[in-house]
Amino acid sequence: MASTGQVIRCKAAVAWEAGKPLVMEEVDVAPPQAMEVRVKILFTSLCHTDVYFWEAKGQTPLFPRIFGHEAGGIVESVGEGVTDLEPGDHVLPVFTGECKECRHCKSEESNMCDLLRINTDRGVMLNDGKSRFSIRGQPIYHFVGTSTFSEYTVVHVGCLAKINPAAPLDKVCVLSCGISTGLGATLNVAKPKKGSTVAIFGLGAVGLAAAEGARISGASRIIGVDLNANRFDEAKKFGVTEFVNPKDHDKPVHEVIAEMTNGGVDRSVECTGSVSAMISAFECVHDGWGVAVLVGVPNKDDAFKTHPMNILNEKTLKGTFFGNYKPRSDLPSVVEKYMNKELELEKFITHEVPFAEINKAFEFMLSGAGLRCIIKMDA
Repeated sequence: MASTGQVIRCKAAVAWEAGKPLVMEEVDVAPPQAMEVRVKILFTSLCHTDVYFWEAKGQTPLFPRIFGHEAGGIVESVGEGVTDLEPGDHVLPVFTGECKECRHCKSEESNMCDLLRINTDRGVMLNDGKSRFSIRGQPIYHFVGTSTFSEYTVVHVGCLAKINPAAPLDKVCVLSCGISTGLGATLNVAKPKKGSTVAIFGLGAVGLAAAEGARISGASRIIGVDLNANRFDEAKKFGVTEFVNPKDHDKPVHEVIAEMTNGGVDRSVECTGSVSAMISAFECVHDGWGVAVLVGVPNKDDAFKTHPMNILNEKTLKGTFFGNYKPRSDLPSVVEKYMNKELELEKFITHEVPFAEINKAFEFMLSGAGLRCIIKMDA
């Protein structure tokens, strides 16, 4: 291609400081170095993680920065040593990676790659410790190795899932973070049997994806737990059959659920990051076989306690990272679930805006309106 090996100048939405609207800038994107790939982003989406780090709450602020990590695009060029991708391939960039060489990648049980595991503090590429983005010579920092709020970005090859080119990127782009996280928490970790009862704590996009996983698994009852009753109608589209608002009860929510289900649910998935929800999710599963899965990310200093008898009575507590999916090995098959109409993605997408209006996506999320907003790069 004509641009291979050359700097590309393109539009990017740059965060110059915490909490301030993104600014559309002309940025220079350097060519990919060894084991890197330059990708033309066609569609990206806004996730709560982008907003959290844009607001710079609870971590080391790093600006100026190009955010964005849910996206779909096409390979423009590849760096030295890249053998399994070529220009024209359709890819999903992912905030975590799969080097295929470390102990985690070689284990069937783990997706927590030693080399490419998420690092929110790093704003540069692994290869040389430098950014591939600049404006008039000033480096602009990367975000979780993806930085998809740019028409072109450079990503480590291990953080790109090659997918079916027939899959519509404006739909499957949401699989590169939150939707896969919730879906995999249910399908890969909780593993509810057909006819089982499942409780989902938190009915945001990740929780609804967990509910979608329970629906696909054939759960007979899916109980949604949320403090916001406005979410209950929307959740019905994802298979949720019953709703519990803890504020409506004068007893602990795990007791409410135990009464509803003759001793507890078979599986629960916690998608809020709240310590009290984590405890409730664990304590509401049935003794003998109940499994609770934690998905939500807690605050740095959080801790919770539960009585050891809960463990001794054969309740199981598990955690998951990115739904236990290995990005390169497993995401292509999740895309196929969508292509086979087994998985529905359209219902997760509630807004669409052109790239020039990306700040509207932030407004939608900050106001709690809808689930995912798709940002069309060339609109």
